[in-house]
Amino acid sequence: MILKKNVGYLDSIIRVTLGALIVGAGLYFDSFWGFLGLIPVFSGAVSFCPVYRLLNIETTKPNIERAN
Repeated sequence: MILKKNVGYLDSIIRVTLGALIVGAGLYFDSFWGFLGLIPVFSGAVSFCPVYRLLNIETTKPNIERAN
């Protein structure tokens, strides 16, 4: 899978929230800089961050397999 999840739940919520605030500020101030807010919104929505991948960072919970 190309877009393996590397952004955890809380990280996703923070990204979407902050991204939406940036987009809203861009619309309010009539600035094209609000488009930058779409980056964290998208990365939070799909739970994938290319920068995290480059830096080998994951904020997802580790998969713990149970022994049967």
